[in-house]
Amino acid sequence: MDRLTAVRVFVEVADRGSLTQAAEHLDMSTAMVSRYLAAVEDWFEARLLHRTTRKVSLTDAGLQALPACRQLLDLAEDARHIAAERNREPAGLLRVTTAASFAESQLTAALVDFQRQYPQVEIALSVGDKATDLVAERVDLAVRITNTLDPAMIARPLARCRSVLCASPAYLERHPAPRTAEDLRQHQCIAHAFGIGRQYRLTQGAQSFTVPVEWRFHTNETAVLRQAVLAGAGIGMLPTYYLGDDLRTGRLLRLLPDHEPELFGIHAIYLSRQHQPLALRLLVDFLAARFAGDQAPWDRAL
Repeated sequence: MDRLTAVRVFVEVADRGSLTQAAEHLDMSTAMVSRYLAAVEDWFEARLLHRTTRKVSLTDAGLQALPACRQLLDLAEDARHIAAERNREPAGLLRVTTAASFAESQLTAALVDFQRQYPQVEIALSVGDKATDLVAERVDLAVRITNTLDPAMIARPLARCRSVLCASPAYLERHPAPRTAEDLRQHQCIAHAFGIGRQYRLTQGAQSFTVPVEWRFHTNETAVLRQAVLAGAGIGMLPTYYLGDDLRTGRLLRLLPDHEPELFGIHAIYLSRQHQPLALRLLVDFLAARFAGDQAPWDRAL
């Protein structure tokens, strides 16, 4: 007897609370439904249902078995879609969103490389630092830099986002470089308006702490923050994915290298694993492979 069908029958009876209604929905006889239920109970070696002439209810063992049976059916459905799509060419429109700075420095090139492999996939990339409502905006994939995840969404880790404290040589000619974290209190600092507030969160060795700082310039855009630091406005905290060339060429100088700013996760976020389009699944796998490793590729180059 087909075990997957038997599991499907059990779930259907549990959901409908009636053998007769389940039989009608599954286009089976009531006797066949009973046979499948008996087979499931034999496999679990437990009575899963209380049966009366009017209704059916779950036993304690049935309550415990039902979630596992649902998961088994979901996995079987996913496997069916994978098998059906294996020989298909991925195609269609994918709507992707991310922060402007990450799009400019990392994600755009990755998406172009992905399209070289799968030329039938069309990509619409929108940028912005504010979180997008994936449902309302009909977004397929958000690449977000955050440590606060929505439990209603699926989040796959792609990489870690490191930041550094830095300043331009011109600024450091006018202001001695800080030697300790407390020295930051005496400097002009530049902040991201949607970021950390009037403090820097730092880790030195095993110790984590915050340093209150003052600033007269703040912005909601990482690119503008970088330009302000390059112009000599003060000390900024910027992600390494965005300023690798600046550090390598000396346009910006790293400060307090033994102090690590707070790490953030870079995640691929989407609505559901069920009935996921082939193009989306391939894109998430592609980004995970591209950015994988103990260090993100942009950090390995520093």
